[in-house]
Amino acid sequence: MSSLVISRRQCLRALSASAALVATSPLVGCAAPPAPRRDGRPNVVFILADDLGYGDLGCYGSTDVETPNIDDLAKAGTRFTQFYVTAPVCTPSRMSFLTGRHYNYGVENDIGMASSEVTLAEMFGAVGYRTALFGKWHMGIPNRVGPNSQGFDEFLGFKNGAMDNYSHYYYWGGMNRHGLFRGEEPYREDGVYFPDIVVRESTRFIQQNRDRPFFLFLPFNMPHYPLQAPAGDEKRFSHVEDPLRRQFSSCVWAMDQRIGQIVACLEDNGLRQDTIIVFASDHGPSNEERGGGGSAGALRGHKATLWEGGIRVPCILSWPGTILEDRVRRQPVMSTDILPTLAAYTGVPLPQRYLDGRDLAPVIGSAVAPAPRAIMYWIYQDWWAVRKGPWKLTVEGDKATLINLNNDPGERHNLFDQRQDLVQRLVDSHRIWKKGISDRRASGV
Repeated sequence: MSSLVISRRQCLRALSASAALVATSPLVGCAAPPAPRRDGRPNVVFILADDLGYGDLGCYGSTDVETPNIDDLAKAGTRFTQFYVTAPVCTPSRMSFLTGRHYNYGVENDIGMASSEVTLAEMFGAVGYRTALFGKWHMGIPNRVGPNSQGFDEFLGFKNGAMDNYSHYYYWGGMNRHGLFRGEEPYREDGVYFPDIVVRESTRFIQQNRDRPFFLFLPFNMPHYPLQAPAGDEKRFSHVEDPLRRQFSSCVWAMDQRIGQIVACLEDNGLRQDTIIVFASDHGPSNEERGGGGSAGALRGHKATLWEGGIRVPCILSWPGTILEDRVRRQPVMSTDILPTLAAYTGVPLPQRYLDGRDLAPVIGSAVAPAPRAIMYWIYQDWWAVRKGPWKLTVEGDKATLINLNNDPGERHNLFDQRQDLVQRLVDSHRIWKKGISDRRASGV
């Protein structure tokens, strides 16, 4: 605990002394010896998996999927066992990660994030960080709400839904269309495996910006459908009996290998101890006709549900020498907490607007620190849920379920009839929260 406090104080002292400094220097290749950082501010690499379940990583208990590089991140950092997203689908979940604000309903993919939102990229860019996004955006299609309008200096990827990894076409629903963009312009690289494009662009970006602080957001489109792993990867999982699970596992493996390449580039450039890495999933595994194969482990539910399997996801934070290594934290936390936590670790000022997130540094520093909030809320279509302590009330239409998650993380035993007093308090609390968040949205706060 004391070593964490000292390291963080030393870091923040260096940051505050140089908050206005923006460093630049010529391009340096991977083979060059490490150059000293000019301003002391750590880099941030945020890796977001797509449709990855709680039971799809070795460090979270999977026995059939191999994820050595992600497991190494957990060994070199802190792993959360009760990390929740705000929504069980892509767009509102991603918006909450990037803004520190709770999005869970009423978000239209073609409209996207309001231009008034302040993203992680805008927060870091305001103090001189170079920013880039390579991967899947899914927070608005028009350029006015695209990555380059939300703080990213560089963008190469696609803007919504799913995309074939080789043709880069969207084939599902409506007219087939080519989906790849570089910046705001259509971009073609036919036949090249898209995750390899993400790695190539990421390593180039790291090398070009190795002597200045950067924020690199990597929302991989894996293991989301289409389940396309490189030829030969599926053979590695021939021991997996279910063909769909075998195909899914090979995609997780492919993503893990490419994450390893990005971490290796940081190491080769002498930046690993100078870089905070965040790894998470946007929500639980898909059971869609076109997808499937993922696992929520012992949890109930999947993508597009408010059961634990839809909203409780893997999350790892790693910063060697500052964040405690090989630690597990069981306190319930939320995706909105990522932004204020990164602001605290880097010394970057928070956006001047209402935030739902909380700084997780105290929790990361201590297994017995209190959870950052007493109560958690969700809304999705005709579902809503609220959790207070171990108690979670989930309501789908006219069906209500009360669970004690300490005793029943798989949400099998409904205690609704036995605890009507508690149910009413949770119902009232959720109603007040829903009105408050709606009022804030309406007023633009």
